Amino acid sequence: MKKTVGEIAALVGGSVLGDASLEIGGVASLEEAAPGDIAFIDSEKYDTQAMMSRASAVIVPEGHALEGKTVIQVRHPRRAFAQVVLLFHPPRRPPVGIHPTAVIADNVVVPESASIGPYVVIEDDVRIGERVIIGAGVFIGARGIIGDDTIIHPHVTIYHDVTIGARVTIHAGSVIGGDGFGYFLVEGTYHKFPQIGSVIIEDDVEIGTNVTIDRGTLGATIIRRGTKIDNLVQVAHNVVIGEDTVIAAQTGIAGSSHIEDHVVIGGQVGIGDHVRIGRKAVLGAQAGIPSGKRIPASEFVWGTPARPMREFKSQYAHLVRLPRLAAQVEDLARQVAELKKNAKDQRPTS
Repeated sequence: MKKTVGEIAALVGGSVLGDASLEIGGVASLEEAAPGDIAFIDSEKYDTQAMMSRASAVIVPEGHALEGKTVIQVRHPRRAFAQVVLLFHPPRRPPVGIHPTAVIADNVVVPESASIGPYVVIEDDVRIGERVIIGAGVFIGARGIIGDDTIIHPHVTIYHDVTIGARVTIHAGSVIGGDGFGYFLVEGTYHKFPQIGSVIIEDDVEIGTNVTIDRGTLGATIIRRGTKIDNLVQVAHNVVIGEDTVIAAQTGIAGSSHIEDHVVIGGQVGIGDHVRIGRKAVLGAQAGIPSGKRIPASEFVWGTPARPMREFKSQYAHLVRLPRLAAQVEDLARQVAELKKNAKDQRPTS
């Protein structure tokens, strides 16, 4: 498939500077692009790379130009380029219908527009929305709800009483609704507290591969609209994650923590139980948030225990200077020892 630069500009709502009749047959990075490809930049610091690139056209910010290149000027270049990527690489959609190897209870609602893959198991009273795609080997427990246009990739396990909204994507190997880690100690022996709550995942959430989201103990674990969760993240029981929050890989969130809207959480962050993270806070990679801690709105924290970035940088600067300080202390100690020795040697003898 080929599209002209003009057709692509119309798709992304941009304006052309250069030859609108150029034919584009693919997308690529600036470094790997060949003639016939389109690439993008979102900052003038990439101008030199873009002008040296073999790409036939480049998507650029509004008001931007590249000498010798045909460009499409748009307000949000990365978003526009994502649209073009999907134009040339549309997502594969399996055929609608139920694979003959699927095992589905009699009272499950599956619309004709849904795609149910091989070896799927769906238990009683589950409701599947329109155009839902359920990949091979998925298990959906009783009384689950899957919203319209949701995609569940192969080998996802969804326990009973889980509600998933519309346009949600859950990648392979994730487990939604497993028991939370709830135990109590009686006379030296641990006993399990029943985990009878649920999980609610709202619209437009994306969940990466091998993510685990535990069900609430009595209430619900909740992932709010638009949140994006990377691979290998653990979300414990009764956690609430606000809207449009992003969580990078290998983060662990302990029980009953509350993360507000628009929070950014870096990779390998550890969040203790009953923590509250304020709106638009940023947690740097490998930050450790102790149990019960409150992170204010819009605060940027780093380190373990996590503290404001300005404080962390100041402390880290002192930490970096410790070897030099230690050498100075050792040198001073030697000088003091020599002075004491000299003073002792110079004492008059009786």
